[in-house]
Amino acid sequence: MNSSSINWTALGVFIFFFALVTVMGFWASRWQSGGKANKGAHLDEWGLGGRNFGTWITWFLVGGDFYTAYTVIAVPALVYAVGAYGFFALPYTILVYPIVFLIMPKLWHAAQKAGHVTAADVVFGRYKSRKLELAIALTGVVATMPYIALQLIGMEVVIKALGVTGELPLLAAFVILALYTYSAGLRAPALIAFVKDLMIYIVVLVAVVLVPMKLGGYGVVFASAHDAFAAKGGMTGLTLKPAQFLPFATLALGSAMAAFMYPHTLTGIFAAKSADTIRKNAVFLPAYTVLLGLIALLGYMAYAAGVKVEANNDIVPALFNAMFPSWFSGFAFAAIAIGALVPAAVMSIGAANLFTRNFWKPYVNPNVSAEGEAKVAKIVSLVVKFGALVFILFLPTKFALDLQLLGGVWILQTFPALVFGLFIGWFGANALLSGWAVGIIGGSWLAYADGIKPVHTFHIGADSYTMYTGLIALAINIVVAVVVQLVFGKGGTKAPALKH
Repeated sequence: MNSSSINWTALGVFIFFFALVTVMGFWASRWQSGGKANKGAHLDEWGLGGRNFGTWITWFLVGGDFYTAYTVIAVPALVYAVGAYGFFALPYTILVYPIVFLIMPKLWHAAQKAGHVTAADVVFGRYKSRKLELAIALTGVVATMPYIALQLIGMEVVIKALGVTGELPLLAAFVILALYTYSAGLRAPALIAFVKDLMIYIVVLVAVVLVPMKLGGYGVVFASAHDAFAAKGGMTGLTLKPAQFLPFATLALGSAMAAFMYPHTLTGIFAAKSADTIRKNAVFLPAYTVLLGLIALLGYMAYAAGVKVEANNDIVPALFNAMFPSWFSGFAFAAIAIGALVPAAVMSIGAANLFTRNFWKPYVNPNVSAEGEAKVAKIVSLVVKFGALVFILFLPTKFALDLQLLGGVWILQTFPALVFGLFIGWFGANALLSGWAVGIIGGSWLAYADGIKPVHTFHIGADSYTMYTGLIALAINIVVAVVVQLVFGKGGTKAPALKH
């Protein structure tokens, strides 16, 4: 570490706010306790905050683990690299909320009625199939691991921008995250999400007003980006090329369908106090889409500011260092780093809940007590975070990013088993398990064949069609499930559609 290169003012501000949320994280075990003396002794209390989160807490929690530090880093990085194509994240986050409004209250009812903690619990409760339950749980854990790793990568980027090198600062942040998650469970990220979202909003609103003013206005910003993309050529630009329409649309739709299949987003849903809380959030959460659109514009501003970086992920920290005083850069970097802590904590809790309820209890210790479940989940949450840390310390970052692209393909294959039974009772467990297996294998093979890319191109005659690989795999998944149900349906276990 070269002390002469450290931005001490920015680092001091960064440490202050990081210390603030650390104290909040440990204090959170006393928050929203409902008078219960032993809050961490039951999985409902540790892993779902006692299922007692109202509209505002749920709004901040779901927004906190849906809009992550990596979103703040990756979306403008993608826009900086390719232009308009990177804005697929905006329609994706618009499409997701009608899905939340229609589906998630029904899923909450199913979980609340039977005391389910995870998506795999809901699937087993409906289909009574341990194989299908294990498939859903395994998919959730595997798809979440690279997501946690990417939160830590987001923290690495801002720590590097402070001039701090080496792995020690990241290790320290990891230990803090691990300890207060172990202590307070879901209450810690839920409480910290209030501070994180407020800080992110301040940073983004200041950036989208002051940066263009310093650069000569948005006309200059867009003109500079246009000239840069024209020089790059290819499929970059301020507007989509005709060949990008279909992949853009399918990426948005598939990402929207996958978003609330992840364990961390479902954990926020299951922790809500009521189905009405979820519906209200589906109405209010699009405010985050406005924020995301503003964040994406930072990618264009970097061209007007003349910022040069070795890696696209460094573009936002480099822009802030170039355009803002050190104290505000420190505040902004703290907001991004804290934004990594919230989703990383919820992700590890979601994965720990899955392991405990859908592997440990049915296969290792069927008679485990509620207190035993909570103890196992706490330990597993540490193991999951440690695995993510090892992942980014010892594997190339590019490898982690490549696996994250597969995460969406994988988690989307749980959609039929988790959602279809909420509305229809026709599918049986064997059909859904068959569809899941073919979808996972087919989607993984397509992604691998395409060099770990999120889209696949079909060539039909002289025409070519490029689509999101996850949607292609999901279509295959559903077709296989329908065929298996038609052929072998009489031997399958069907579930009645839920009515609420």
